[in-house]
Amino acid sequence: MSEFRYEPSRWVPFRDTKEIARCRAIKRVDIEKHANPDFRIKVVPDTDFVHIWLGDMFARIAEARQAGRSCVMLMPNPWPGYRNLARMINRAKLPCDHVWWFAMDEYADQDGHVAPADWPNGFTYAMRTFLWQQVDEDLRPPLKQVIGPNSDNLDHYLDLMNDAGGLDISYTGPGWTGHLAFCDPDAPEFDAPLEQWKQMGARICTLSPFTIAQNSLHGSMGYSGDLSAVPPKAATIGPKEVIAARHRVEVAAIGVAGTATSWQRLIARLCYHGPVTPKLPSSIHQTLRTDCYLSETIAADIENTWEVGY
Repeated sequence: MSEFRYEPSRWVPFRDTKEIARCRAIKRVDIEKHANPDFRIKVVPDTDFVHIWLGDMFARIAEARQAGRSCVMLMPNPWPGYRNLARMINRAKLPCDHVWWFAMDEYADQDGHVAPADWPNGFTYAMRTFLWQQVDEDLRPPLKQVIGPNSDNLDHYLDLMNDAGGLDISYTGPGWTGHLAFCDPDAPEFDAPLEQWKQMGARICTLSPFTIAQNSLHGSMGYSGDLSAVPPKAATIGPKEVIAARHRVEVAAIGVAGTATSWQRLIARLCYHGPVTPKLPSSIHQTLRTDCYLSETIAADIENTWEVGY
């Protein structure tokens, strides 16, 4: 059979074909192994990861309440599943006036103007709608403690977390490019050598074409591949905020509408077993105390087949 060699498209941010091949070949049986004992990888059933994620959030809120301290949380894309966290809070009658919820990113237009907090497709709106509003009124944190990045706070976003008591926990997951929040590997606003990049905090950045394609499949954008529906820029945290957190939970468990198809299967392997580099932003977790959860679908062996189309 003939061999056919080629380079990745020039649009692909991480282009080390040897590392890609090595990580692509990592089997399910080996994926939990890592040289850093503080970077703890665990594969869980597809049906369990949401409960693990939300259970961790609930436990941290309850533990902080019992200890009489604030609970400052950096929150990922607030999809409607957050209603289950609100139900847990309501069922336990757990007061949350000590809780601070920070969204890790928000969309912005071509000129860097951040979407308003009441834009229905925005992350701040979703966090307020699917989480804060679902908590019983007498248990909710004050609305001023539910914060998204905007034009007024972006240059001191981490300061706001520190003023609230310091960032306790960061919840993240890799995008198609390996992005960290909306910190994309090909964003010119985050173009720097590793040590300098690690010190880069929240800012406006340009979204990768791959991130735009990824988010065009999200329900909030019509889940129809409408590239024009996704704004071209975003306000986002940088690696500085994630590194500053006292702890981190990283999750890779995104499939396409409940199928086994997932763009996360390779990028998770690259971010968790490849080189630590700004070209794979979520790879920074390999150097930090992190609990990393993969669903069985993401951990599954990567195999070529003609039996699966798109």
